[in-house]
Amino acid sequence: MKLKFHKYQATGNDFIVFDGRNQDVPTNGSFTSRICDRRFGIGADGVIIIKDHAEYDFEVLYFNPDGSQSLCGNGTRAAVRFAEKNRLFSGNSTIFMAYDGLHEAHLLPEGRIKLKMNDVHSVRYLEDGMFIDTGSPHLVCFVDKVDKENVLENGRKLRYETPIEGGTNVNFVELIGKNELKIRTYERGVEQETLSCGTGVTASAIAAAIKEVKSPVKLNARGGTLEVHYEGNEKSGFNNIYLIGPAEEVFEGFLP
Repeated sequence: MKLKFHKYQATGNDFIVFDGRNQDVPTNGSFTSRICDRRFGIGADGVIIIKDHAEYDFEVLYFNPDGSQSLCGNGTRAAVRFAEKNRLFSGNSTIFMAYDGLHEAHLLPEGRIKLKMNDVHSVRYLEDGMFIDTGSPHLVCFVDKVDKENVLENGRKLRYETPIEGGTNVNFVELIGKNELKIRTYERGVEQETLSCGTGVTASAIAAAIKEVKSPVKLNARGGTLEVHYEGNEKSGFNNIYLIGPAEEVFEGFLP
């Protein structure tokens, strides 16, 4: 049986979405790397499989191109858009399961989705920046001119050299206003710079909060603009964290 897929993008972060409720989708690294390949496959930053869940509206399984799993903030918003289109929930809000536990999301005007992220209880200070786990591991490095940063070379170096088991994503962040940032991200698993990274944007907003940037934070990625809202501080921990941005279907098709 041919596998039906849907291509989604969220601020330039793109994904192959499968409805896993009615078809068996492989989850091994050879499959995900092949279909994510931009020359020999469909092309994407990751693979999403939507499953039924016994207690909640649905479950989101996210796979990086190398087959590893994590939470993907942009991918999760894409999954919510898919769930809306396929009527997996009613109204403008949903509760669902993802890699790092339970999440809720709300549909907003102009195609935006407000995704609640899990609380951040600690920030680890490393030689090269702040390490923050937002469902995926992230190193946040503040720089003077992010447009001049060699993200591929420096990101790959820090991804492997940072003392985090399994490695980390790396974000290069420039403060450009009172509560506005410019960000570029090197994503592990993809092993490239991506146009946007939702968990990276969230981690960077939390890191900026420690530098006294106030919520809500506007973050300009290469693929578009996202917002992060939060409460709390470094001492008490950060809670009620929301990632806000668009997500849309691009096309659909069948794998031969």
